[in-house]
Amino acid sequence: MAQSKPLNQVFSYLSWVHAVSGATGSVIAMSAFYPLDTVRSRLQLEEPERRKALSTWEVLKQLIAEEGFNTLYRGIVPVLQSLCISNFVYFYTFHSMKALRAAADVTPSALSDLLLGSLAGVVNVFSTTPFWVVNTRLKMKGLGYRVKDNSTHYDNLLDGLMYIGRTEGAKGLWAGALPSLLLVTNPAIQFMVYESLKRRLLADGGRNVSSVTFFAIGAVAKAVATVLTYPLQVIQTKLRHGNTDKSLDLPPDTDMLQMLLVMLKKQGLAGLFRGLEAKLLQTVLTAALMFMTYEKIARFVTTLLVRGGGPRK
Repeated sequence: MAQSKPLNQVFSYLSWVHAVSGATGSVIAMSAFYPLDTVRSRLQLEEPERRKALSTWEVLKQLIAEEGFNTLYRGIVPVLQSLCISNFVYFYTFHSMKALRAAADVTPSALSDLLLGSLAGVVNVFSTTPFWVVNTRLKMKGLGYRVKDNSTHYDNLLDGLMYIGRTEGAKGLWAGALPSLLLVTNPAIQFMVYESLKRRLLADGGRNVSSVTFFAIGAVAKAVATVLTYPLQVIQTKLRHGNTDKSLDLPPDTDMLQMLLVMLKKQGLAGLFRGLEAKLLQTVLTAALMFMTYEKIARFVTTLLVRGGGPRK
């Protein structure tokens, strides 16, 4: 019986509650701020001169004028599907490991939060990278030279997974996985900051923390993580998309280090931070709304369980 305790922590009902709450919150938040993610993708993937010196708002207006309002929501369905799967995996893994930490009577700390967040990120990368490869290509579909030709052969997530698997194999499905593994530091830093701020609030007697407070600490946590890891996100996006930036003149099988060095040489440090304004607006607002929604859903369901005597075994 003692051997089953760790498994009970991993497969606990509360882990499912946190996973569903996190996935739901992320879908709601991304739906609200999706046009900003479109701007971020376009700035990262297009040649630097195309929309040089334009603000996020100006790029939004330009996209609507050139391609119509619908282009702001191009590829939203596969993105929401991938985001739902990705956040479910991440929240489930993170909270299962938090439960194991509590069962082992280990005192929570910022360092342990960073470690748990990094481990959850590694699990997430290996589980969900193929979904992000497909939706990155679908999102830019129909935009001429900026898209790999094979994206015309599929219209949804499942067809894309099957097609890329057949034509490019595992290498194509897990394109950009290396920077993704390095980028586990992004959600890890985000959760470390968020959990630290949350613990401090609760320790100060803030049991009834307001939605605005959750929104604020979620925004701060994501802003810190985004600024620290943004250059890797730019490289990750280009690798997932198939390296179609003509200004870099790189072969299709370019690796992460080669792309980093060429971008620094041809575009300078500014090239690695291209689209940061849109990314900060999108990710900070999305993460803040996601955490606020997640906390409210998780607390609501947990309260119902407590009142009902808990889940049935």
